[in-house]
Formats: sequence, C-alpha cells, structure tokens
Amino acid sequence: MTVVRWFGFVSGIVLVLTTWSSVIRTLIVPRGLPSTLPRLIARYSGWIFLFIARRFDSYEERDRVLAFQAPTYLLLLLSTWMLLFLVGFGLLLWPFVVSLPRALLESGSSIFTLGFASTHETGPALVQFLAAITGLVVVALLVGYLPTLYASFNRRETMVTMLQSRAGAPAWGPEILFRYQNVGLVDQLPALYSDWERWAADVSESHTNYPMLIFFRSPHPLRSWILGLLAVMDSAAMYLALAPDRAPKEARLCLRMGFLCLRDIATFLRIDFDPDPLPSDPVDLTFEEFESGIERALAIGFPSGRTVEEAWPHFRGWRVNYEGVAHAIANIVSAPPGPWSGPRDNLPGMQIIPQRPADRTPDDAAADLRPKGTGAGH
Repeated sequence: MTVVRWFGFVSGIVLVLTTWSSVIRTLIVPRGLPSTLPRLIARYSGWIFLFIARRFDSYEERDRVLAFQAPTYLLLLLSTWMLLFLVGFGLLLWPFVVSLPRALLESGSSIFTLGFASTHETGPALVQFLAAITGLVVVALLVGYLPTLYASFNRRETMVTMLQSRAGAPAWGPEILFRYQNVGLVDQLPALYSDWERWAADVSESHTNYPMLIFFRSPHPLRSWILGLLAVMDSAAMYLALAPDRAPKEARLCLRMGFLCLRDIATFLRIDFDPDPLPSDPVDLTFEEFESGIERALAIGFPSGRTVEEAWPHFRGWRVNYEGVAHAIANIVSAPPGPWSGPRDNLPGMQIIPQRPADRTPDDAAADLRPKGTGAGH
C-alpha cells in the first residue's frame, strides 16, 4: 500500500505540473501556444452545442444556442483546471494522511481556501500551502484575463457592426461596392480598406493569443467577424480586378493583411492551406456567381476598366489566397450562411441573402402604409 501511495505522489507531481503548463500556455504566454486540454474541451463542448443546435430549424434559433458555446467553454476550462489541481494535490497529500478520500478533502479545502480540513504536520502543510496559492492564482489570472478578452471582443465587434450599413447582413463583398457607388462614396473606400487592414492585424494578434475569441459570436445573429473580413477582402479584390488603374493601394494592403490574419488563425486551428497558391488554381466561387454578384454595382456606374470576363481571372487570382481558409473557418464557427462564404456542415443548403433597406422619401406614398414599429432592413 505504501508503494501505491508514493506512486500516487509522483503521479500528483506530474498532474500538477501538466495542469500548470496548460494554465501558463493559455493565460500567460502571449503567443497562442497549443495546449491539449483546452483543445479537447473546445472540441467536445463544440460537438455538444452543435448537436443541440441541429434540433432547431431556423438559423436564428441555432445562433441563440451557439452563443453560449464560448462562455461555457471558459467555465468548463476553469472547472477542469481546478478539478485536476484538486486531484493532483490530493495525490501529493495521500502518503501523509489516512486515506485518499481524506487527501482529496484536504486538497479541496486548501485550493478553495476554505481551511476546514487540514493535517498539522510539515509535509502536508507545505502541500496545502501550495494548493491554496494555486487556487488563488488561477482564479486571479482568469479574472484578470476576462477584461482583456472582452476588450478585444469589443474592438472586433465595433468594426463588424459598422460594416452592416456598408455590406449588409450577412456581409457580402459585392454589396460594399454597390452601396458605396449608390451613395457616391467610392472615394471613401481607401479609408475602409485602411481601417480593416488595422482590424485584421488586431484580430490576428488577439485571436491567436486568446483563441476562444474565434468562437465568440456577434450580438446580432446575422453579423460575423469572419464574414465581415471576407466581404471586405472580396470587395478589395473586385476593385483591383475591375479597375486596376483606379483601385487604391490600400486595397492591396488590406488583402495582404487579411489573408495573413486568416492564415495565422488557420494555423492555430490546424487547417491545411497552400501558402503560395498559383493565380490559376481553382476556387469554389463560379464565374456565374461572380458575374451575378457584381452586375448591380456595374449597372449603377461603378468604375471599371475591364469587362466582367476580363476581370474574372484577376479576381480569382486574389481570392485563391484566402477563399479556402475563410470558408473553413466560417464552417468551424458556424457563421451565418451568407453568399460567397462556402457551405456549412450543420446548415446544409441554407443561404441568407442580405436585404437592402428601402430608400424611402417624403414623396413616397407607400411610406405612409408601412406599419409602425417594424424592424429596419439590413
């Protein structure tokens, strides 16, 4: 029995050190180091939430269920760490107390700083002090971690929310060109691309250091950070393909930073991608979809130095750099099934087209017939 207890002691050391490694990698080291435990919790909790979400028919109902996935993951991660520390320090106490249940009781009393169970000897007291310090530090780290996490989330969502009036909901690249041309703001597109270049750099840094942010959903069911970035990149690629002489240099910088951001996140999520694809490589988007998406912007006078047929291979040459990664991430996070954003495994055949708000004026007699209190368009 003594040999078993000391084997448990060694196992406790390994368990405590392994758990501390997971805590340090996840909460302290600003580099997004991979850790097996958070990955496993994210994977299995994600499966459970997707299983529940599939019970509902509409996308909005599924989104309400999936909105709890990331917060639940955080609670499960903290609970798992605390449980592993409790067991680990319990095994360390086992050789010094009468039984394993008593050791686990003293470990829990120390980790949660309750102090109702202890053995007043040097060996157990040292382990109990280490357990108490561990419990306090882990909780303090997570409490300090949450403000940073939500600050990054708020920065991300501010830009995604602003994009809704420019790209619709779900966000769509051709819609950006149409709306900017429709209100005479094409000259403001360089500012949009410059803002989203900085946004992509911020998301690349924050979402690899705090990867649970990848799964935090927007407050509005039809908004999504990944669809927002994809839409802005598509609009930049279309501008460069249609009017290379007029397209702003900011469009190229936005595209470059955009697909670097997507690739950084894909590397963390272990999504395979070609780091140097050829412009002639195939893409999932078809020419017919490209032509259909852009024709309305061209119809109202969006500047173009090329025909749609001439622009297509240039657009495809840009999109091949980011399409596969963007579609894979959108599928993993169950983003709204907007156009040009790829299929969803849990939303087969579903697609939501962004609706343009009605352009009403005081002279529009139909405006008086609109019921009071109805929601605005996207």
